Amino acid sequence: MIVLGLILLIIGLLVKSLSILVTIGAIILVIGIVLFVLGATGRAIGGRKHWY
Repeated sequence: MIVLGLILLIIGLLVKSLSILVTIGAIILVIGIVLFVLGATGRAIGGRKHWY
């Protein structure tokens, strides 16, 4: 999810006419980072300890 967010963010910044990609990329990047941090601390997310 983090990689997808970064790819969309970079593509959106390179192609100035597609600003929606920057927004979607940033949202996906933030969600990916939050899930990664919660998973790394051992906290259960949605009833699961691990997300693969």
